[in-house]
Amino acid sequence: MVNRRDFLATAAGVGATLSLTPRLLSALAQGQLLQRAIPSTGEKLPVIGLGSSATFSSVARTEDVTALREVFKAMTDRGASVFDTAPSYGASEEVAGKLVNDMGITKKMFWATKVNVAGRGTGTADPAAARAQIETSLARYKQPKVDLMQVHNMGDPATQLAVAREFKKAGKVRYVGITTTSDSQYGQLEQVMRNEPLDFIGIDYAADNRGVEEKILPLAIEKKIAVLVYAPFGRTSLFRRAGTTPLPEFAKEFDATTYAQLFLKFILAHPAVTAITPATSQAKNMIDNIGGGIGRIPTAAQREQIIKFVDALPPAPGR
Repeated sequence: MVNRRDFLATAAGVGATLSLTPRLLSALAQGQLLQRAIPSTGEKLPVIGLGSSATFSSVARTEDVTALREVFKAMTDRGASVFDTAPSYGASEEVAGKLVNDMGITKKMFWATKVNVAGRGTGTADPAAARAQIETSLARYKQPKVDLMQVHNMGDPATQLAVAREFKKAGKVRYVGITTTSDSQYGQLEQVMRNEPLDFIGIDYAADNRGVEEKILPLAIEKKIAVLVYAPFGRTSLFRRAGTTPLPEFAKEFDATTYAQLFLKFILAHPAVTAITPATSQAKNMIDNIGGGIGRIPTAAQREQIIKFVDALPPAPGR
């Protein structure tokens, strides 16, 4: 998983760091977060959101969740709304549900959670158990409906997508989708995208993890399916790979002032992408991430520059 804290430590003193300088804060204040439409309805979403695995999940398990409250405030104050969670992310869904209700910001959220009682793409789901899990998620969110219910990890799509659609028909779910972050499941995902009515898919995608560009993302455009992106900072820890390497000069051409923004803007340069939900437990990282959705987006030629730059970085330490 990405360790931005380690990256900050190694990048201290280098020209391009993730510290929130007055210049960066001023740029964020002057810009507006880009929005993109959900193909099935035309509803627009801010392109940068928040995930709740990894560091978010770790903090959610502790007694002091003040930092997560600050993350939500930083997020919603700047116009971001998409929050991606799951029952399997430890205490994330329950803690986040309580926080956003206590803060009175539920109307500012696009709440995306998941259902899976079938295991990681191999088991068979009990429809009653799937319904119960969704009801638990609704109770945790404390709202009459959630925005997006996704079948997690390709778990028994035939059964669990049908259950999710039951909740959509009942007005308790607005959109239905399916997710995977496993290359071995891409073939199955393609089949589901071709044969099932989907509003969203959720997939892993980064500058050093581009496999979905071959078939999944073009198919999403063809089938008019929205795309949520997970793990945007790379399975090989892009921050640690960058180390003390200065941010490339060409990043200025598309308004990236930090590595996080460069990596996020690379993803947003693909037209299939609707929103990205990097997980964080620090407000300053949330603000930095939002900067990735402000200003210019890389052109096709600039995307190739990013790929060449990233591919030339050394492997992450310890790998």
